[in-house]
Amino acid sequence: MTRLTADVWVSAYLTRLRLQDIPAFVVKKGDLTAGTVLVKLNTLDGNATAYQRSFDLMSGERAWVVLSEGEERGVDAALARQRGFDPDLWVIEVEDRAGRHLLDEPGLSD
Repeated sequence: MTRLTADVWVSAYLTRLRLQDIPAFVVKKGDLTAGTVLVKLNTLDGNATAYQRSFDLMSGERAWVVLSEGEERGVDAALARQRGFDPDLWVIEVEDRAGRHLLDEPGLSD
C-alpha cells in the first residue's frame, strides 16, 4: 500500500477541514516526506486533546489515538516534549468548539 508524504497528507487534511468551516493551521512544519503528524484539537474553552497516529502490529491497522488531553497548557507541554524528541514532527492545530477534527473520517482515519 502506497503512503502519502506528510506534506500531501497535511494539505489534504487542511482542505477537508476548510471545506467544513473548521479553522486549522500548521503550528510546526516537519519533514515533507516522512514527518510524523500530531493533531491538537483546541475546543476554545481552556481544554485540548492531542492525537497521534498509532500502528497496531497485530492487526496492521492504523488509528488516531489520544497522546494527551485536558487543560490546554498541559497538552501544549506534551506537544513541546514530542517536538524535542522528533525535529521532523508536524503539529496541526484545529480550533472547534464542537470538538470536530475529522480524523475518524475515511481517508483520514487509516
